[in-house]
Amino acid sequence: MKKIEAIIRRSKYRAVKEALHDKGIMFFSYWDVTGVGNEKKGQVYRGISYSTSDIQRRHISIVVNNDFEEAAVSAILDSARTGEVGDGKIFISDVSEVYRIRTGEKGGDTLK
Repeated sequence: MKKIEAIIRRSKYRAVKEALHDKGIMFFSYWDVTGVGNEKKGQVYRGISYSTSDIQRRHISIVVNNDFEEAAVSAILDSARTGEVGDGKIFISDVSEVYRIRTGEKGGDTLK
């Protein structure tokens, strides 16, 4: 099993969600986060200076069986990419075990 975590632009969340659902990945968690990126300069809009070092993003966390890893990653890459700086990152890590709290079951079938 794999844990896939993605930090994406908030504006791309709906497209990512739909792409994951299209691949059969229906359950995941998400939350709004603020991070600091490589961009150090500010932007001026209508005479007001805005800091671009604190970036508003959405963090998505998905646990999938190994056979869904490529589908999930490709769905995120294809739907979250704008080609501009700040599109985000995807992190993948191994999950050693999963338990369903309600029944006490364990293993990959708990993800279905």
